Amino acid sequence: MATVLLVEDEPAVRLGVRLALERAGHRVLEASRAQEAWDLLKEAEAVVLDWMLPDEPGTRLLERMRQGPYPTLPVLMLTARAEVRDRVEGLSRGADDYLVKPFATEELLARLEALLRRAGKRKVLKRGPLLLDLERLEASLEGRPLPLTRREFELLAFLAQRPGRVYTREELLEAVWGQDFLGTPRTVDQHILQLREKLGEDPKAPRFLETVRGVGYRFREAEEG
Repeated sequence: MATVLLVEDEPAVRLGVRLALERAGHRVLEASRAQEAWDLLKEAEAVVLDWMLPDEPGTRLLERMRQGPYPTLPVLMLTARAEVRDRVEGLSRGADDYLVKPFATEELLARLEALLRRAGKRKVLKRGPLLLDLERLEASLEGRPLPLTRREFELLAFLAQRPGRVYTREELLEAVWGQDFLGTPRTVDQHILQLREKLGEDPKAPRFLETVRGVGYRFREAEEG
């Protein structure tokens, strides 16, 4: 079963969904606000997300997820909006599926299970000879396991999921370490250095991790495979 992040500000709805998920064998993380949810996303394998939240719309949180470190995390959106244009908007913002309130918990569970089955096909990322198992947090290069720390893996996977896109050190700090982390951009530099050593990289001619002078880092598009 999966670890599911339930983001819902209505206590009664949250309780009913949590109990249904737990009865189905899932581990449930709960949040009633977008910022709470953001801090828990690293542990989640799927998200059940309400459209209306107290601090920001669920659609805005979803956009941040898709533009940041969670481009493929399965998301089932809950909403009282039943109009076709609202469903289209939710899906266009990055939702994988959409469920209108009130709903039967049996339908929610069925839709969630379908999302998890589909997501299972996307959990291994291949970039040339580099293989990243996003579920087991394991990496290998040309069939040789790489002894990465969890943070090194998360940084490498984050960059590899969007090859060619340049990220500043500050963006990487927020995406990988979180908004509450008290470190400095030097933390990113140090982890990139460690990753290059483990990948056998030549910093002057990087195979995977490229420095963009005055900006930050990117994963080289040429290695996408």
